[in-house]
Amino acid sequence: MDRIWPPGDGPHAVPDDALAEHYAYPDVDAPYVRVNFVSSLDGAVAVEGLSGGLGTDGDKRVFGLLRELAQVVLVGAGTARAEGYRGARRPVRGTAVPPPIAVVTGSADLDPGSALFTDTAVPPIVLTTADAPRARRDRLTAAGADVAVLDSLAPAALLAELGRRGLHRVLCEGGPSLHGALVEADAVDELCLTVSPLLAAGDAGRIATGRAGAAPRAMTLVGALHEDGALLLRYRRTGDVGPPD
Repeated sequence: MDRIWPPGDGPHAVPDDALAEHYAYPDVDAPYVRVNFVSSLDGAVAVEGLSGGLGTDGDKRVFGLLRELAQVVLVGAGTARAEGYRGARRPVRGTAVPPPIAVVTGSADLDPGSALFTDTAVPPIVLTTADAPRARRDRLTAAGADVAVLDSLAPAALLAELGRRGLHRVLCEGGPSLHGALVEADAVDELCLTVSPLLAAGDAGRIATGRAGAAPRAMTLVGALHEDGALLLRYRRTGDVGPPD
């Protein structure tokens, strides 16, 4: 894997220790939201409904590293179901345990027998509301989940709950609806985007979807890596980082 940005004396290989430094979180005392996605050259976010068809070796390597650097992995329920989520495997750097998976679901419609609950070293966090059926919430609690009943699933409420738990290094892995809500709320501090060297066509959507009319957020390119035709881009919001006022 070669670094092509920030510029230096030309592209040069990035060893593992430098890769961790390249993706290091800033030192913050409030939730900092990093979003990670992969897309095809023509903008498809999935192949046959799954993101795995777009992944490259470099993307998978960075995917694992980003989880090691995060304190929590935030994901929408639809993505967790479609991608067959289980618990994170590698410990957060500097600790002995992996980051919890925090699933956002208004309905609490998750299978308590799925790998998310049965194949994990730490309990998943289920972020839901009192509108979700009590029986479903109770089943998830019985399966070992840490069920948080919030007043709202708006980004501000989600991040406030994670912040209350001291989980400041947030890694959002989608899906597009959750990413779109974060964009609309101006809550995305950083986007890590792998552009896979594939043309996918089909009917796959974008990496973010939501209501029209939100003002575009300016982002600054802070890193670019290249491996086997794929670009691994890192953009940070222009201006102060952290949740909006």
